[in-house]
Amino acid sequence: MTDHPFGFGPGADGSGSGDDPDRSGSGREPARGGGGFGIPEDIASKVPLFAELQKLLSWQGGPVNWDLARQTATSQVAGGHVPVSAAERRAVEEAVRLADLWLDPVTTLPSGVTQVEAWSRVEWIEKTLPVWSQLCDPIASRVVTAMGQALPEQAQQMAGPMMGLLGQFGGMMFGAQVGQGMSSLAGEVLSSTDVGLPLAPPGTAVLLPQNVAAFGSGLDRPDDEVRLFLALREAAAQRLFRHVPWLRQRLLDTVDAYARGINVDNDAINEAMMQIDPGNPESIQQVLGGGMFQPQDTPEQKLALARLETLLALVEGWVDHVVAVATEGRLPGAVALRETIRRRRASGGPAEQTFATLVGLELRPRRLREASTLWRLLAEQRDSAGRDALWAQVDLLPTSEDLDDPQAFVDRDDSTGPSMADLT
Repeated sequence: MTDHPFGFGPGADGSGSGDDPDRSGSGREPARGGGGFGIPEDIASKVPLFAELQKLLSWQGGPVNWDLARQTATSQVAGGHVPVSAAERRAVEEAVRLADLWLDPVTTLPSGVTQVEAWSRVEWIEKTLPVWSQLCDPIASRVVTAMGQALPEQAQQMAGPMMGLLGQFGGMMFGAQVGQGMSSLAGEVLSSTDVGLPLAPPGTAVLLPQNVAAFGSGLDRPDDEVRLFLALREAAAQRLFRHVPWLRQRLLDTVDAYARGINVDNDAINEAMMQIDPGNPESIQQVLGGGMFQPQDTPEQKLALARLETLLALVEGWVDHVVAVATEGRLPGAVALRETIRRRRASGGPAEQTFATLVGLELRPRRLREASTLWRLLAEQRDSAGRDALWAQVDLLPTSEDLDDPQAFVDRDDSTGPSMADLT
């Protein structure tokens, strides 16, 4: 009988039997004679490599090993970790408070902030994990399933119950990969909504002082001005996500639709898996860095991504517009800061591109400028209440085709536009 390429036979204890009663899921205590790698447990637990693999492969929390993702991400940012000082926390709180005051006259959506926090990079990783799990689990589930299907049919039959361990191995690898992407993002994000999604708990406005300082260092603007401008963007986004109740779930559902359209290249996964040497951790890292899990483009994916990009553009465009109105004549560097953010969000920074390569999902509002123009035209023709009332129902929102000609959308059926009552 040919050994499994990862050291697993049909029976993990090396007996060659796949129907050991203690491994049948009957609820009885499993046999204690092996460590899951054909090695006695008391020995495997003393060998660092096997002990760590045992721990990783014991994950039962879903298609992504989020414990490993957290460890990977935090270990990579630990070297540059700067804790948030009390003075920085006060500065962030004051900036968000002032931002909300400036936003009150320019939008009919009330404040969405219930608490203000200043996070370090490590805190951003820890506290945004729940939302990343919602985003990545559907994609990972499809890919991990494809890993099992990538094995030849005979190998699948021989593996039998060990296919579950293959899934755990895939979850481990996906966890390491997502953790790498999160660590890259943690070094660049400025707030909890900086990637276009609400990553913090509802009502929590967040800035990352370390990253805000790095962002402002080359802009030749005072620190408090940069902080206030970013606080305005964060506070504006919080209003939208708090008072448009369907918006958060719609974004997540669109990502889920993207996952359902995935068509994974089984040949590429099979080839990558053959390059892995369980005794050589560097081989795993090389495979991860090669984009092993990047899905193929399919018509379903492209359609879902187009919907996601349009919705992200509408969110970003609204935030961009209302902040521009709020800062007009008040913040000297607002125009320059606005243009810097626009370019940053529309093109995606290095960290965002890294995450897109790893997971195959881009969170990028490519049509930010068109969306901002559309919201401005709506405010000029219908006032801010008529503009904001479009968020009452998803069917009222402009489509991608409407972004091609914002003026035509604004002129269409203006007399029967929605009212703010529809939104509250």
